[in-house]
Amino acid sequence: MTLDPSQKLDFRLVYRPSAPASTSSYRLLDGQGCEVQWANDFLDVQQLRGLSPRSLRAYGYDLLHLARWWSGRAGPRPLSEFNEARLLDYVRHQLEQEPKPTPRTINHRLAVLRSLYRFHFHHEIPQGQFNLRRPYTLHDPLGYGRPRRAQAGFWLKQPHRVVVPLSPEEVALFWRSFRTFRDLSLVALMLLDGLRSCEVLQLQLEDLRLSEGQIRVHGKGNKERVLPLPEDALQALQSYLHLERPLTNSPALFISLKGPQRGRPLTLAGLRSLFRHHRLRSRVPQANPHRLRHYAELRIMPSKATIAAEIAQPGVVYSA
Repeated sequence: MTLDPSQKLDFRLVYRPSAPASTSSYRLLDGQGCEVQWANDFLDVQQLRGLSPRSLRAYGYDLLHLARWWSGRAGPRPLSEFNEARLLDYVRHQLEQEPKPTPRTINHRLAVLRSLYRFHFHHEIPQGQFNLRRPYTLHDPLGYGRPRRAQAGFWLKQPHRVVVPLSPEEVALFWRSFRTFRDLSLVALMLLDGLRSCEVLQLQLEDLRLSEGQIRVHGKGNKERVLPLPEDALQALQSYLHLERPLTNSPALFISLKGPQRGRPLTLAGLRSLFRHHRLRSRVPQANPHRLRHYAELRIMPSKATIAAEIAQPGVVYSA
């Protein structure tokens, strides 16, 4: 597991959708197009664990960043020489970059690095010159047993992020800017059921249980949950399926309605373009899927029925 510094700029991450199900579709390659074994072995195990494709992609890019930095150090060095002192050098390198990554990004890279080291060498990264481990106490959540001592590695402090949700007036303005049942269904699922944008795009026709008023959602880490469909979302979905959805063999629920992509699944770029257009049309510049999700989660309104009543206006007709 020795890296060649001459290949620093040649490392790349490739996606191979035809890879066997037991191996990761994301592969790290060196400058000669050969697989980087120490990284791909680690990714293959994460695939066997059942990590989602998005998580594997994030792990792959973290390993790509690590390989480029480690190979740029003086002389080829094996990964076994890594210690906490070099971990500090890795953090300094990232903080000196422009644009500087966020503490959350750096901490994620450190977590992947520690997991990679444990995978290959069966123990934590050695302390080296500095002791960066912080002791803390673990208590049983039910109060049983004695407290246990543990140690945490080096992490950057992450600022607490506060997401300010939209006001009821902003939600009403944004809602009334949509005119197709497909778009109303998208927004209703985010607003009333708190779905993420990636969860909406991953919905399949078979996930709908219209007769039961339910929908099955695949969330982070391939976790599955069943949510009730509020009346507004149920009516919009039924109208979309009966009146707007193009004839296509795609199993995806949400399909592009026009243009060269008509009949194909709606993409993340298409969803961003949709929100960008309606932010301008409604003059609500802060509207995005994440804020709609928080509008439902933080329970700004007393109930989902109240949210639906707030955004509904008598006399407004939503044409297909």
